[in-house]
Amino acid sequence: MVSGNGSNLQAILDACEYGWLVADVVGVVCNKAGVPAIARAERSTVPVVILEPLVDEVRHDYDLRLRAVVQGFDPDIVVLAGFMRILSNVFLQQFPARVVNLHPALPGELPGTHAIERAFTESRDNWRTHSGITVHFVPDEGVDTGPVLASEVVPIHADDTLETFTERMHEREHVLLVQTLSDLCQKVSSLQDSELAL
Repeated sequence: MVSGNGSNLQAILDACEYGWLVADVVGVVCNKAGVPAIARAERSTVPVVILEPLVDEVRHDYDLRLRAVVQGFDPDIVVLAGFMRILSNVFLQQFPARVVNLHPALPGELPGTHAIERAFTESRDNWRTHSGITVHFVPDEGVDTGPVLASEVVPIHADDTLETFTERMHEREHVLLVQTLSDLCQKVSSLQDSELAL
């Protein structure tokens, strides 16, 4: 599930193609038309559903539609690869212990949007020396609060610009997300004894 550029989606697609991740991306769901993530999926011949919110649609109703679309792909794991909406329980309860999110901060830090920019600003205020990345389950409507699957510290260097720090964060995101999904797929696969679908 994506909302924007799709670089984490691309990391997953590449990992599947080269055998680093033993899984298939069975579908991509995007809540915004025209974003680069859609083209990334289409280049890999992955089915794409664009599901934009309707005018004045409440979150519960959108999530009911979203749930139906995702159920249609029958995924073993649902990956939020830059999906910029808070999911409600009406969606999450359909996929217990199967929704995985990537957050560009360490556990318990900088929840919500613009975490990279906020960490960099705090570093320039001379009190933050690092940030990090967290991959976690999404069990409920809490923002970036679910059980941690993996995390990694990413230093902020004195000579960093926002651009260099952002690039380093994204590089580490791609690696940690693929590694964590690979570990998760192996655990689930040992129970199912079959190839997983993402």
